[in-house]
Amino acid sequence: MTTGWRGVIPAVTTQFNEDLSIDFENTRRVQDALVNDGVHGLIVMGTCGENNSLDPDEKRAILKGAVEVVAGRVPVITGVSEFDTRRAVAYARDAEKAGADGLMLLPAMVYVPKPEELVAHFKTVAEATSLPIMLYNNPPAYRVNIGADVLRALEGVANIKAVKESAPDTRRFTDLINEFGDRFDIFAGLDDVALEGMMLGAKGWVSGLTSAFPQESVALVAAIDRGDWEEARRIYRWFMPLLHLDAEHDLVQTIKLAEQIMGRGSERVRMPRMILQGARRAEITAMVQKAAATRPSKTAKAA
Repeated sequence: MTTGWRGVIPAVTTQFNEDLSIDFENTRRVQDALVNDGVHGLIVMGTCGENNSLDPDEKRAILKGAVEVVAGRVPVITGVSEFDTRRAVAYARDAEKAGADGLMLLPAMVYVPKPEELVAHFKTVAEATSLPIMLYNNPPAYRVNIGADVLRALEGVANIKAVKESAPDTRRFTDLINEFGDRFDIFAGLDDVALEGMMLGAKGWVSGLTSAFPQESVALVAAIDRGDWEEARRIYRWFMPLLHLDAEHDLVQTIKLAEQIMGRGSERVRMPRMILQGARRAEITAMVQKAAATRPSKTAKAA
């Protein structure tokens, strides 16, 4: 059985007050606005949600709020990003009780595991919950590769359903589908290979920049779904300068600044991250403003 997850699923941001406490009201507002704009699901407290900057009780409160505000309109999938397996199991169990629709499970943070340790971590968390699980593969960020050997060892774990593939090598999509067929739903996890991933068989796109430009993201997926590759390329080429930011070290700050410029959220981040300053801030601001002035919906109407 597959999850039914598909389309564009933004990794939503967590909003903070001036004192950097959680701004629950605006976090819920951001989530609700994305659903209203037509996204197909939400990833709550992934990398863009600053998972590892949150206290345990904050994570549970944010998830509870997301489940309430989404109210079943789309799946709510929560990041499971903990320092050890014990904490990951505890959060997975609490997420199921809170009404989450699924988990996006990361390797344990800080420690770089051997393949057998990675398999054991994923199996232990999966056995603690009945929720469907998307594994998150991001070797550049987490120094761990969920390779075919690891997935082969997990084929028999029924609730491990999907893989978010954030390796920049697009050959991975074809290799995984050739190796495993439809055993795992594959999702494009890096914004600037999203079109390539979906063209090669990914079920959808776990996105960062959708938080700033959701309408264009939804339109891109819709064009792919109906086989309108000319329109898909048009949107993708317009979007690409911003999509490249998802692969940068400061992706969280750039995405949140883009949200703020577009009137959708605040750029505040928790340390050790700091808001963008100087030339980098000016560069990102100019990029977002140019994108806003040349949105595909505007150019299509003009044509």
